[in-house]
Amino acid sequence: MKIYLKCINVALLFAVSFFMMSGFAAEREEKVIYHISDSANAAAGLRNARNHLEQSPKAKIVFVTHGAGIDFLLLGASDKNGNPYDVLVQELAARKVEFRVCNNTLIGRKIDKSHVLSEASIVPSGVAEVARLQIHEGYAYLKP
Repeated sequence: MKIYLKCINVALLFAVSFFMMSGFAAEREEKVIYHISDSANAAAGLRNARNHLEQSPKAKIVFVTHGAGIDFLLLGASDKNGNPYDVLVQELAARKVEFRVCNNTLIGRKIDKSHVLSEASIVPSGVAEVARLQIHEGYAYLKP
């Protein structure tokens, strides 16, 4: 009988722990990195982020760019059909989406910081920013 009661107590403890953890998981903030290393993927990434916010309006989304991926965040940039990127970037920035540009890329490509859209911030290293967000801030990683 004592073993039976211990089993019930252990089962109850697991059940309570499971439900408590489930509640905490439901309350966790949804945080996502959209990693862009080639601007050919930028339009798809911007559409994905818009769709993502339609399903999860409170999601915290950060675009981190480096290499050729920064190009869509430069003044006057447009997609292969001639549509300017700045309109989508402004729309998403108004919904609290953040855009980060790699300073190492700017230096390496000799691009002045003044050519970066005002909605974007500059970080020292794009790849280091991706790692930092994942490791230290618990962001999920997406590569459109």
